Amino acid sequence: MATKTVKKANRTQLIDKLSISLGVSKAQAEKTLNAVLESIIEMVKDGFNLNLTGFGSFYKTFRKDRIGVNPKTGEKMKIAASTSVGFKVGKTFKESVKK
Repeated sequence: MATKTVKKANRTQLIDKLSISLGVSKAQAEKTLNAVLESIIEMVKDGFNLNLTGFGSFYKTFRKDRIGVNPKTGEKMKIAASTSVGFKVGKTFKESVKK
């Protein structure tokens, strides 16, 4: 069985890539990235379903409260309702990764 090698990247590497792509300084690329990420967070927090055509959609998800089981004791417990964030990858993004 073949093992897949997973490459990892971080925020600094993304900023470097943006800097080159945009032809701006790393500081300006970081400022741009921060502005985009903060805008996405703010819009989803405010209840918008944010669709970036070809890339994907960000949306707020809600989970009802429910009864769960503590795996250590087997005891039933109430799990409170919660809010989270969902992301659905866009068709263009998905297809480009498959190639």
